Amino acid sequence: MNAESIIGSGALWLAIPVAMLAGLISFLSPCVLPLVPGYLGFLGGAVTPRSAKGADAAAPGRGRLVLGVLLFIFGFSIVFVAITALGGAANVFMLQWGELITRILGAVIILMGLVFLGLFGFAQRELRFHVDAKYGVIGAPLLGIALGIGWAPCLGPTLTAIFALSFNAGDPVRAGFLGLAYSLGLGIPFLLVALGFGWATKTVGFLRRHIRVVNIIGGVLLILLGILMVTGLWTDIMSRLTAVMGSVLLPL
Repeated sequence: MNAESIIGSGALWLAIPVAMLAGLISFLSPCVLPLVPGYLGFLGGAVTPRSAKGADAAAPGRGRLVLGVLLFIFGFSIVFVAITALGGAANVFMLQWGELITRILGAVIILMGLVFLGLFGFAQRELRFHVDAKYGVIGAPLLGIALGIGWAPCLGPTLTAIFALSFNAGDPVRAGFLGLAYSLGLGIPFLLVALGFGWATKTVGFLRRHIRVVNIIGGVLLILLGILMVTGLWTDIMSRLTAVMGSVLLPL
């Protein structure tokens, strides 16, 4: 399958914004949003040269902080792209049961939406990994990889949805694009705050104060996606959009 057919797929164009939205919901989750200042503080220290002393060590330059955040995003992107590519590869081997598995995954997404709403609170846990800032710039992507793995249990609701979408994509490469889109949805807010946009910092503060409302909205969206998959409507929408995009692109 060439790059044009992958990028031109209507199904992919529909799934990518959904994946980015899932990444944004993950950023707004209790495992990430309350800890944003701590993550940025670590990343600033991780990319500060060891020779820096005094005020320079305490307040790393904006450019170094942005570099750290980009490397951090790169680290957890590796994890999430690998997870989604695995979902796409699974479809290749389970093609004959694809519709049934999609419906089962939809039911799991509904359950995960309930978890996001606050039910089964025990399910929203994260594994703890420690990456020492003394490793310098290398520490930033290592932190991204460690937290990508450590967040997985806590981000189970959104990751389940993305895995289901990647399975539905039916191809590891397309699924990898969904993992990248998810990582961007999760990582761009970090980058906006690191760049020092005042509105971004204020927005994060506002959302932290209203995190319960955010969780309810995210949970409802996940449940709606799960319902679409259980009923088969999601697959039907993807198929129809693929056909429409194919007819539009064919003359080209």
